[in-house]
Amino acid sequence: MSQAATAGASVTTADNKFPSQIKYIVGNEACERYSYYGMRSILTVFMIQVLLMQDTEATATYHIFASLCYFFPLLGAFISDRIWGKYKTILYLSLVYCAGHAVLSIWETKMGLYAGLGLIALGSGGIKPCVSAHVGDQFKANQTHLLKKVYELFYFMINFGSFFSTLITPWTLKHYGASIAFGIPGVLMFLATIVFWMGRNEFVHVPPTKSDGHGFMAVVTSAFKNSSKRKAGQSFIDGATADHSQEQVDGAKAVIDIAKLFAAISVFWALFDQHGSSWVIQAMNMDLMFMGVQFEASQISAWNPIMVMGLIPLFSMGLYPMLDRMGFKTTPIRRMTWGMFVAAASFGIVGLLQMWMDTSGDKINVMWQFFPYLVITMAEVMISITGLEFAYTQAPRAMKSSVMSIWLLTVFFGNLITAYVSKVNFFPIASTGYFMFFAALMALFAGIFWYMGKNYKVKNYMEK
Repeated sequence: MSQAATAGASVTTADNKFPSQIKYIVGNEACERYSYYGMRSILTVFMIQVLLMQDTEATATYHIFASLCYFFPLLGAFISDRIWGKYKTILYLSLVYCAGHAVLSIWETKMGLYAGLGLIALGSGGIKPCVSAHVGDQFKANQTHLLKKVYELFYFMINFGSFFSTLITPWTLKHYGASIAFGIPGVLMFLATIVFWMGRNEFVHVPPTKSDGHGFMAVVTSAFKNSSKRKAGQSFIDGATADHSQEQVDGAKAVIDIAKLFAAISVFWALFDQHGSSWVIQAMNMDLMFMGVQFEASQISAWNPIMVMGLIPLFSMGLYPMLDRMGFKTTPIRRMTWGMFVAAASFGIVGLLQMWMDTSGDKINVMWQFFPYLVITMAEVMISITGLEFAYTQAPRAMKSSVMSIWLLTVFFGNLITAYVSKVNFFPIASTGYFMFFAALMALFAGIFWYMGKNYKVKNYMEK
């Protein structure tokens, strides 16, 4: 083999391998997710059994906290894109995150709960868009084919940490109390911060894009100001070409287009995050003994991460290729559409379980929840992993973290929907009507997403 051929083979091999620094991001994510899901797995039970909150108050508090975790990505994205860059934003806000766990561990009151959850929401939410975008930054333009694989690995590690924390933390709460149960996730978050810091010299550091007067808000403001100057057939945002280049206007247009499409996905998160609230409350009223083992109600949600770890390779290497061969091309928008209809079915199933208990007056075994967990996890794999990959590729460089934050903002609005429904008490929490309402709402918005997706023009932005 000639020297030139050898060099070419070397480049090809390198382009098909993950960058070495990915191990620090993946290790950080596994520990951070253990921390987050461990704390969250006991939150509803802690509020009801220790702080003696009513079901409606506990459910609303849980979802308001979850929504804030997905509101603060806006702040994190701004700091990352304009001031610190992704690395420093992740590192500094991780320390705020650690402080939140410490407060929860040592201050077992409502005030302590709100203070601790506020710090965790700021830290967790602030780093979310940065971590996802930081993963993509480590790859070259000719490694686009590895993005799908790395986000699958990323999501696998999230669920690896989540599975063990969801099993262990409720057991720790029962046997050792809230201080230890909240303290261990805090230790894991500190470890996550150290692991991330260890990769500082290997990371590709994409510098923050200093404001040059051509950012998203500047383009939108210019579009309003110059709306009368638009030519026939131009969109609203095209009016900004009077003050900005076509490339800058197209970047802002990409943000608006993806935001409109993702708005319908908010309802999915209104359903999905209830496996930590209304589904736990349903489990508390079921027979928790199975095969001689007495489970905790909050342990049952461990079905979700273990199922994700099994379904990721099954879908990626089995279902999607099979559907492609059959002529059903599995584009990202199609995958997300299918997932939304599947999510509606999961709430239909859990509603039927509740109806069974209500009509029979008996406690059915909690393992019947296996079936709705399997169905909603299938929906999660089709929507959440796909959304991460899709959001990154739809964003120009200057707005990577901002567009990722818009994806995460769908979770914010979804949890606000659930918090509102819980607060106004349309239906008793975890009742048949409550579950069926969300099933119908999801089916409606799945249809809306399908319609919008047909008209969306897919883009492809990757780092050079």
